[in-house]
Formats: sequence, structure tokens, C-alpha cells
Amino acid sequence: MRYIFHYPETSGTSGDFLDPGPLGDVARAAEKAGFDALSLTEHPVPGARWLENGGHQSLDPFVGLGYVAAVTERLRLLTHLSVAPYRNPFLLAKAAATVDKVSGGRFTLGIGTGYQKSEFYALGVDFEERNALFDEILDVLPLHWSGEPFSFKGLHFDARNVIAQPRPVQDPIPIWIGGNSKLSRRRVAARGQGWMAMGGGPELSTTARTVSIGSLADLGGMIREMRDTAAANGRTDLIDVSYSYSGVTSAEAVTTDVDRHREALAEIEKAGVTWTVISSRTRSAAETIAFVEAFGETFLT
Repeated sequence: MRYIFHYPETSGTSGDFLDPGPLGDVARAAEKAGFDALSLTEHPVPGARWLENGGHQSLDPFVGLGYVAAVTERLRLLTHLSVAPYRNPFLLAKAAATVDKVSGGRFTLGIGTGYQKSEFYALGVDFEERNALFDEILDVLPLHWSGEPFSFKGLHFDARNVIAQPRPVQDPIPIWIGGNSKLSRRRVAARGQGWMAMGGGPELSTTARTVSIGSLADLGGMIREMRDTAAANGRTDLIDVSYSYSGVTSAEAVTTDVDRHREALAEIEKAGVTWTVISSRTRSAAETIAFVEAFGETFLT
């Protein structure tokens, strides 16, 4: 199993997103500690009420991960996740290709359909069209990344004999799809390289508008079903699955009850997860780097 460090999210409006530490310093520390990837989330224009009630801030993940690419050598770079329907598909494809190019092929595009109506309204995107727009984007991305001329008429655009260069380094850039619904898992089985399963309990049904995962046994069943569907579609590649482990959120927690954490991580892997997402609730650079170093020394060496 491989590990992703998700940059700690700052909730509310009183603090700053980078309070947990300079992005470059945290990324370098994560790489040195043995993490395999770093991820950033996305909320371009969240509602003030949502932020005041526990919602989190964000950087632009493509700009942020482009910066991380410049200060690291090995870390993979993941959008966890980018809300694909917010963008024209060609702008999304170009942003992904750019990060992949400047990083030497280390980018993974994690995308979802989105759930915040206020952001859709603010961005001028029809919330009810989000699934149709998402499927359209899955059609467009490989065409854009091919480096060959193509034409495509979408719901709100008409691309006629266009070409996008330079091509990304990877062929293709891995696309990980987030969301727990059967539709999301069918999309992964048919067209994705990874599934970003979302933990969080029953509250997900009302906040993130997706199905909750009740247990690791439920998660394992979903993973098997998704991979079986992919195999029935003729796929032979291993589809990655990411899942968050929230049992450690501080350096002190990392070194407390280590055996229990090891067992929990082993159970996650046993369920079929290939990438575990780790984050913290730290609010200073010293706390965040101490957490990253402690997790690396305890579980990654």
C-alpha cells in the first residue's frame, strides 16, 4: 500500500489556508518522510455559511501542485478532488497536462461531479447538468491529451479541428474518480484508473451528496464489485483505490497505540485499498512537519 499526505485543511474564515505550514516545506518534508504523494482539494468560491459551519478553504490545486512539482523530485501530485464540471473541459485538460509536463509525469487527476450548489451558481454552471458535463469531460480529456487534431461538440461548446500540445508525459494521465455512488463506481470500472472512496459516515449523504460507506466490509464489497465490472468489460489493469484513515491526526497520536494503527491500516489494505490518505489537524508548520516526520518514522520506514 502507498500513502498520500493530504495538506491539512483550514476550516472557517478566521485563519489562512497555509497556517499549517508553507506548502513547499510541507511537501519536502512529506517526500523525505516516505510519503508517495501529496494532495490538494478544491473549492474556488465556497459559500460563507458553509465555511462558518465547518467547511474548508483551498488553494487552486493545479497552481499549488505545480509549485509542489518544482520543490520535490519523487512525490506524485493528486487533486483530491477537482470538481470537473466547474471548468470548460479543455481548460481542465490543459491544466492537468501542464502539471504533468512540468513535474515529469507525476500528476494524477482526481475529479468528481461536485455537490455545492452555491459554487455551481457562482460559477455559472447548471447544477442539474453536472453528470452530463462530467461524462462529456471523460470523453474530451483523452482527445485533448492525444496531441492529434480532433473535433467535438459538447453541451456548451463546439470544438472544430483543434489540437492541444504539448502532450502530457504520461499516456494517459491517470484519472481517479471520487464519489461512492454506483454511477461513480461504474465510471471508474469503464474509464478510470482509480476510485477515490469517500469515508465520513452517514453525514456524507447530506453534505457531499453521495452514498456513505458503513464499514470496511462494505468498502471491500464495493471494491470487488467495481473491479469485477472492470474485468467483465475486458480490462486487465489494476484499478487503484484510495481511502482515508483518520485514526491519527497529530504527532502524539501517531506514537500512541501504534499496534492498533498498524492493524487498522492492514485492514484497509485487506479491503482492497492501494493508496491510503493521511492528513492531520495541525495548525502550524512545526506541528505539521512533526506529524509528517512521526508518521514516516513509525509507518513508512
